[in-house]
Amino acid sequence: MEISGTTALTWSHTVCPSLHLPQTLFIREARRFKVWCGTDQSSKQGNQMIISVTGATGFIGKRLVQKLQAENHSIHVLTRSKSKAEQIFPVKDFPGVKIAEEPEWKDCIHGSTGVVNLAGLPISTRWSSEIKKEIKQSRIKVTSKVVEFIKSAPDDIRPKVFVSATAVGYYGTSETQVFDEQSPSGKDYLAEVCREWESSALKVNGDVRVALIRIGVVLGKDGGALAKMIPLFMMFAGGPLGSGNQWFSWIHLDDIVNLIYEALSNPSYKGVINGTAPNPVRLSELCEQLGQVLGRPSWLPVPDFALKAVLGEGATVVLEGQRVVPTQAKKLGFSFKYSYVKDALKAIIS
Repeated sequence: MEISGTTALTWSHTVCPSLHLPQTLFIREARRFKVWCGTDQSSKQGNQMIISVTGATGFIGKRLVQKLQAENHSIHVLTRSKSKAEQIFPVKDFPGVKIAEEPEWKDCIHGSTGVVNLAGLPISTRWSSEIKKEIKQSRIKVTSKVVEFIKSAPDDIRPKVFVSATAVGYYGTSETQVFDEQSPSGKDYLAEVCREWESSALKVNGDVRVALIRIGVVLGKDGGALAKMIPLFMMFAGGPLGSGNQWFSWIHLDDIVNLIYEALSNPSYKGVINGTAPNPVRLSELCEQLGQVLGRPSWLPVPDFALKAVLGEGATVVLEGQRVVPTQAKKLGFSFKYSYVKDALKAIIS
């Protein structure tokens, strides 16, 4: 909107792509007056966004929806289980959230300012050939479906930004290498999953800004790895997994949510961005710091064979690890609330 002279302007704006003009409009001494209305997305980008989110009922997704609501944006929760989503986002607490099952996804995406794709089966389970197939397909199928809906949208109601999650598993594992966004992909199963996942996301239209967030281990109280570790430490049974020398590339839940939010709203955020804190730690240090914060010892290491018995092939993710740094986020000027794991753990446990 460009206005010269003295102007008073009010309007109402719904989650529908159309813009309802004006309840009151007074213009005095206006030399130029331009209004871009209807479905133009750029004006919404600067003010209220309409964001469609897959994986919204997950650990990161729930906090992202809360953040978007707090910032007065409109949210479409794209889900396969409406009943589960309605339990997590009850109308009394989330009055503006639209919950949509698969038949409604296309209509929600058309007219959205942006789409966030967080869907995927958790990898922290015992892997079988069937589970491995599900882990990959759960990511690629949803991503491909979302991309298809974005591509099919007419120009005037096509989302302008697509933020798609991927993982630091892209880099493979190493105890010695440091990985940033320019590092090549690994050769193991998770690296293969991430390559195909990212490839699916990049098939979106060329005029859509794409940010691929390679997420590390997310630390928070109500989910993820920490939720499984804290009870063990409270029972005096906590300690490092395997040797403890493996690298642990982590990020606080608040920081990953803020990074995704920034990727939605800031046009500079594009391409691959590592979603990890600036200071990865060895797993032994994480466990030592967690023990200190909880007032519990970290003396009972879980041996390799025990972890493999529980997780099978999936144990390699924990037993080998990787050291990933957020070079791109730092270049973009992203401000981490929690750069050090001790501060992150204190904030979570307090």
